[in-house]
Amino acid sequence: MSSPVATAVSAAAPYDRAKALKEFDETRVGVKGLVDSGIKAVPPIFVHPPETLAELKRGSESESAPEIPTVDLAAMQESRAAVVEQVRQAASTVGFFQVINHGVPEQVLRRTLAAVKAFHEQPAEARVPVYRREVGKVSYLSNVDLFQSKAASWRDTIQMRMGPIAVDHSEIPEVCREEVVEWDKEVVRVSRVLYELLSEGLGLGAERFREMGLGEGRVMVGHYYPFCPQPDLTVGLNSHADPGALTVLLQDHIGGLQVETPQGWIHVKPQPQALVINIGDFLQIISNETYKSAHHRVLANHCNEARVSIAVFLNPSDRERLFGPLPELTSTKKPALYRNFTLHEFMIRFSKKELDGKSLTNFFRQ
Repeated sequence: MSSPVATAVSAAAPYDRAKALKEFDETRVGVKGLVDSGIKAVPPIFVHPPETLAELKRGSESESAPEIPTVDLAAMQESRAAVVEQVRQAASTVGFFQVINHGVPEQVLRRTLAAVKAFHEQPAEARVPVYRREVGKVSYLSNVDLFQSKAASWRDTIQMRMGPIAVDHSEIPEVCREEVVEWDKEVVRVSRVLYELLSEGLGLGAERFREMGLGEGRVMVGHYYPFCPQPDLTVGLNSHADPGALTVLLQDHIGGLQVETPQGWIHVKPQPQALVINIGDFLQIISNETYKSAHHRVLANHCNEARVSIAVFLNPSDRERLFGPLPELTSTKKPALYRNFTLHEFMIRFSKKELDGKSLTNFFRQ
């Protein structure tokens, strides 16, 4: 006769990850809902594999570690060529840099972060109606790759398409509507300047990227990283490379963003009023690998205060046009490293993978 303990063990249902994911998603209140419930331990769906956690521990923690470059756009008044060179150097090495004196008023930066934070910190019943996974609409969700990733990340997101055809502004939650629309205008202005500098850094005309419409497709995401009770077991955002051309990021003072460099993982330390800029896979490809996209990640938030960041992903607007390494940047000495593709094919490929690795650039390599 079996013992009561053995019977209980054999009767215990095995852990059903698919069921747990579905149940979490159906709460429609995200990670913030878990935190509000008073949870003291990270649920199994958020626990990352040992190899991922080991890699996190190898990240640079030294205060003397190198930092990503900072570019002062006001210096263009004295020497535009010097600023072009700074941008070119950053884009062709680490693929990340911060810009200061970009012309966005400090109160706009503060107001935008506060508005996105206010959305995520509304009562659950105010967030639930916006929770959805449909592409193209205003959507509040937890983990865009929730059902594809090996483990979920400790964050929630509101995402909005801002171009080439923006979502109806009435669909943007009122608590952040005015600020989101205003922020999109600022990003358009700043990105025009950045694209000119990046284009000149390749020896092209200042208008080359603008003529390609590289800033017309825009998706804005407002990430919210609440306090994590066990930050050593999960991440805020998996290591990944952005698929688009350029990303403009506004982050608050909490920190946690890291970028992979030849020297190892380094912190992207928050600077007051700075914007973080990074090269995406698309720009790496059309520059024929002169510019580099980089792996980056966000650590789980161990602070009692939530971390907020707002990224705008910039892409071409024409999804059927053929793109590839620009002819001006290829030669017999440096042939095209990638094949041509449409943006539609490019983004379909991205949507089929989880947020890790650099399979996009690998997939299109010749």
